[in-house]
Amino acid sequence: MLIDDERLSAADLLWYAEAHRSPIDPLSTTFEQIDVVDAYEIALINIRRRLAAGESVYGHKVGLSSEVMQAMMGVDEPDYGHLLSSMVYSEDAPIDSAQFCYPRIEVEIGYVLGETLPGEGCTEEDVLAATEYIVPSIELIDSRIRNWKIGLVDTIADNASSAGVILGAGRVRPSDIDIGGISAVLFEDGVEIARGEASAVLGNPTKAVAWLARTVAAFGVRLEAGHVILPGSCTRAIDVHAGSTFRADFSGIGSVTAQFK
Repeated sequence: MLIDDERLSAADLLWYAEAHRSPIDPLSTTFEQIDVVDAYEIALINIRRRLAAGESVYGHKVGLSSEVMQAMMGVDEPDYGHLLSSMVYSEDAPIDSAQFCYPRIEVEIGYVLGETLPGEGCTEEDVLAATEYIVPSIELIDSRIRNWKIGLVDTIADNASSAGVILGAGRVRPSDIDIGGISAVLFEDGVEIARGEASAVLGNPTKAVAWLARTVAAFGVRLEAGHVILPGSCTRAIDVHAGSTFRADFSGIGSVTAQFK
């Protein structure tokens, strides 16, 4: 466990790294006593800074919620973070890849909440009842930790490596589709590069949303009506290259495109 001054120092390091695209060593090596509670409190320090500067909460995310992503990152449980208004990108405009350190994309379904979720005790049934619709999405992730050499505390402190989200036009009510049965295919410049199933996310991504609601409640955070919730990736993360166009096709809910320059 860290003291408050150490948490602030860690937050300052991440703040500078993101602002200047200057990655840092893992916090787990710089602050040997850091734990998961410290990591989330560090993330919240920087979230509060951004909210004070005029940003707003767009939603929340679960990361590393599939076995393939946990293996890729060398961790054994999910992480979680905020999505802010500055992280929202359009399908119609190319994203400048130079503003990130090590950008990658993930293919996810998104839950758009029509009602605020309960915190402690939130169930999958609560999530389905509160979800207005399911939407196709691509999440943009980035690490302010050098070369993605992260442990669980590193990625949580780094706001779960959050960087952006792009939503497609499709809108489907959860009662009209088998969410766990949704499949996704990712194309880069028209060539298939990955495919996966929504069930790769903890067996069913709805379970990940309920887990998130329960987990963040301990820090005074609620998943509120209007928020977009990303439960985790259907596929492995894919490195972004300037000039590439990605399209993710989801069975039953449509597609979403992300362009990079």
